[in-house]
Amino acid sequence: MLDRLYIAATSQHVGKTTCTLGLMAAIRGRNHKVSYCKPVGQEWVELGDLQVDKDALLFARGMDFELKAELHSPVIIGSGVTASYLDDPTKYEFNRAITRASRKLQAKNDFVIYEGTGHPGVGSVCDVSNAQVAQLLGAPVVMIVEGGIGSTIDRLNMNLAMFRERRVQVRGVIVNKTRPAKMEKVGHYVGKYLEKTGIPLLGVLPFEKILSNPIMASVRHSLKGRTLLNREGLDNQVENIASGSLLAQEEVENLKNLLVIVSHRRLYEALSALQGILKSRGLPGTTISGVVVTGLMDESPRLPHLKFLEANNIPVVASSLDTYGAAVRISQMEVKINLKTPWKIRRAVELIEEHVNMDLIL
Repeated sequence: MLDRLYIAATSQHVGKTTCTLGLMAAIRGRNHKVSYCKPVGQEWVELGDLQVDKDALLFARGMDFELKAELHSPVIIGSGVTASYLDDPTKYEFNRAITRASRKLQAKNDFVIYEGTGHPGVGSVCDVSNAQVAQLLGAPVVMIVEGGIGSTIDRLNMNLAMFRERRVQVRGVIVNKTRPAKMEKVGHYVGKYLEKTGIPLLGVLPFEKILSNPIMASVRHSLKGRTLLNREGLDNQVENIASGSLLAQEEVENLKNLLVIVSHRRLYEALSALQGILKSRGLPGTTISGVVVTGLMDESPRLPHLKFLEANNIPVVASSLDTYGAAVRISQMEVKINLKTPWKIRRAVELIEEHVNMDLIL
């Protein structure tokens, strides 16, 4: 039986980590002991005296295994490493660290999933591109690509070339983030193209808005904002956004998990209007995810309607941006699965179970 897979993607933000979570859970569900490794990481956090990739930490917590940096995140390419490597590659033993981790993980588990970094060429400067690492590990590849037809096939052809060059087997392709109305058509034509290459289409996953919804902590980080009230509410999910002017005109259709963005000059009026809308629709204040108060530099103003905000644990974040700038910044956020979004982890697992043919992989 196959005992390893390398999960690659055509670019960042196409859902590689989401699919990896789902695949790992699906293989575990077949009564296999499965572990995870991020051979090459770029975004890291401190773990004691060591550095580990953020995805490795996510998987350790989400999939309940003890995280060991040398096994689950053997190589971190941080700031300055690329230039240093080019100056003197002999100072680094990236390949040895990766193969040592793989050897130990494979010996202790039935199956190991290796998650790649970025697009297939990432890491080339240090001779640890996704294609090079997959070849080093002897791991067949599952490629993740964003949904579409022409552009999807073009991206696939370009990115699969690196693995062909290294003679790495491609086990199959998962098309992710596909518009639900286009899933059947995308599956037909992408599958038709892949059939010519001898690579199976493993599944087509729909775009799901819930997976792109941020939490208030991510909004604050994106805005470089400050928390003025109810820090404990920063895990609230944001599903809809409205400006203070829309509230004043009562033109907000959906208040579920609503984020209100309003100038500090109009905060009183906006919160008054919000409470009136909630009352008229018979909705609780807890349906509001948070408030971003714009146009504030370092000042911490006295907040109006404090009783309403505190009673419903609504976090209030201050931003120096104006209302339009804050709305644009939030709309451009790239939202990733993290430890504070357990509902996304659950949905990722369900999507793989519902839409991917695991028999073609295993």
